[in-house]
Amino acid sequence: MTTPQHKIGSGFGYRSTADDVLRGIDLTGRLAVVTGGYSGLGLETTRALAGAGARVVVPARRPDAAREAVAGIGGVEVDELDLGDQESIRDFAERFVATGRSIDIMINSAAIMASPETRIGPGWEAQFGTNHLGHYALVNRLWPAIEPGGARVVSVSSGGHRRSPIRWDDPHFADGYDKWAAYGQSKTANVLFAVRLDELARESGVRAFALHPGGILTPLQRHLAKEEMVAFGWIDEDGNPHNPDFKTPEQGAATQVWAATSPRLAGMGGVYCEDCDIAEVVSADSTAPGGVRSYAVDPEQARRLWALSADLTGVDAFPEADHAVAPR
Repeated sequence: MTTPQHKIGSGFGYRSTADDVLRGIDLTGRLAVVTGGYSGLGLETTRALAGAGARVVVPARRPDAAREAVAGIGGVEVDELDLGDQESIRDFAERFVATGRSIDIMINSAAIMASPETRIGPGWEAQFGTNHLGHYALVNRLWPAIEPGGARVVSVSSGGHRRSPIRWDDPHFADGYDKWAAYGQSKTANVLFAVRLDELARESGVRAFALHPGGILTPLQRHLAKEEMVAFGWIDEDGNPHNPDFKTPEQGAATQVWAATSPRLAGMGGVYCEDCDIAEVVSADSTAPGGVRSYAVDPEQARRLWALSADLTGVDAFPEADHAVAPR
């Protein structure tokens, strides 16, 4: 059974913080892996999980910077990982699996947004290649450690998924680059990844979720010019936050922590969440804030993306599964 894409009334909401959703939850003895866990929402997630007793592994492209950022947070270890480099992903996963430890919580929080046109690996568009294919390969390579722990795997997507479905005819933008469409496609891919992983893994006790953390000013905006953020109404001319609807980093981290730990989600999975609850599906032409587009939670699209990702990366922890999609 799939989990209905409807609100469940979690008792938390838009302004809840990561500490709020963890109150009363003891993660002692649990191990979490948080990509991007040394910056922005990832750092707040690391801090909250460690504060609840979890051991947190932070894979980082800049391990020295990561160690500095998490200094003073007990129970955190840092290792090297570049999500844009498939060899780095393989090496990190092999090191981790060799430790014999099981993963209880896997949070895919690292991302790039609206970056200049960049190619990685064999010519992949960098946002799709990093935000989606990097995490796809990482989770599949870590599967020997994820399965025994009956982990929750959490993909940090975005309301930006509304900007583009998967561009099946040109996923790597060979025919003209649009930074926001590329970001949107990668965030749609994050949701579809969770849908398919949950379908494949639930018999093993592993469940997967995707989410929109909300609007937050973090280093994720590093590729945006000040003028662009002013035009969006995010900051004022002096660079100060200008949008009252934006969350604090502590509030922005709440939904991913909630998805990773909430007892209310026991036995559930394969859904997109926001504001510490399951989101509603909205129509393709909806201009209302919130919700998830139907194409991002479509199981057939999810199977098709998994098959494409396995072909591109050469990695698939479920090689016997049928990822084929019936012709339309």
